[in-house]
Amino acid sequence: MIEVLAKLGRGPVFLAGEVLECVITFTNPLSASSTSASSEMLAWASAQIHCQFHASENRVALPPSDGSKHDVQAENETVFVPNRGERGQCILSTPPKILFCDLRLDPGESKSYSYCETLPIDGPPSFRGQSVKYVYKLTIGCQRVNSPIKLLRVPFRVLVLHGLKDYQFPQDEAVAPSNPFLEEEEGLKKDSRLADLATELLMVATSRRSLHLYNISNTRGKVGTFCIFKTMYKIGEDVIGTFNFSEGDIPCLQFSVSLQTEESIQEEFQRRRGQPVSFSTHARHQEACLHTAQSSFSLPIPLSSTPGFTTNIVSLKWRLHFEFVTSGESSGTCMVRGSQSEAVTWTGVEQMEVDTFSWDLPIKVLPTNPILASYVSQFSSTNSITI
Repeated sequence: MIEVLAKLGRGPVFLAGEVLECVITFTNPLSASSTSASSEMLAWASAQIHCQFHASENRVALPPSDGSKHDVQAENETVFVPNRGERGQCILSTPPKILFCDLRLDPGESKSYSYCETLPIDGPPSFRGQSVKYVYKLTIGCQRVNSPIKLLRVPFRVLVLHGLKDYQFPQDEAVAPSNPFLEEEEGLKKDSRLADLATELLMVATSRRSLHLYNISNTRGKVGTFCIFKTMYKIGEDVIGTFNFSEGDIPCLQFSVSLQTEESIQEEFQRRRGQPVSFSTHARHQEACLHTAQSSFSLPIPLSSTPGFTTNIVSLKWRLHFEFVTSGESSGTCMVRGSQSEAVTWTGVEQMEVDTFSWDLPIKVLPTNPILASYVSQFSSTNSITI
């Protein structure tokens, strides 16, 4: 028996273009209860990253796949196919790397190997939507002599930040920022600069503030105004907005604000012409606001959510969805006098004519620092299998 342990040192979330590093340890455990122990032998081990794409048959019409790409690996073959048994199509993969050949482990002995690979910068982000899914995995395959291949899959999340692909790092290392107290390999140094560059670009893009004022009105008149200071955010940030109903002609009884994503299939891949888009709500604020002059809301963008993106098949956009309930009467008739005694009690009316209307405000949501997103990731940094 050999235990295989794969550990992602920095966490399970990466930016496209970064270097993924995984330490893979093979151990021949020595059990105290065993009466006899022997050496174990592995013929080979290899690792490869791939992105699996899966689409809903009810929503997406994909062209017929190439029949030559079907799963050709049988249980007793020595062909390494990382996506064997996986649903959907493998749309992206890195070249496989051999970790070792003919490894012998004595009882209690273990050996570790480091796998490093740059994540393709032109791939899609990780996404689990209602119509499509993009799932990234690192697959480690190993085989005993005359035994079936065993696969250890390490799922991880990829964030895509547009603009990194066109950035050229300086050729002169002397002018590049570096830490003189650390000795880094060239690949890791460039990877660190890529993460720093991404953090800087995100900070610059999402720190710009300017006042955006919108008049809220329906067919009968003005309800109020809405104020927001920016429309570009990182996942993990809060979307904050304020309302001013003091200058409105129509009383607003209630409002709700929903933070939503809009998942739409490109026209050429739609199963039905003009099929509706799919909406998902990530946060919602609702408030009764009769006789309220000002109000506000704060909606957090979950770190586990996917920033907006577009591929040749699907597009994901973010928006704020507003719903307003207004009175069909003047504000003075929304309260009635309950008694004629000295102690006057005002109560709400039992019935009221109301109007409802909605409004959508598009916003842009970008990725964040992958280390921050790792704290709430559903994936584990450590995965293991016994062969």
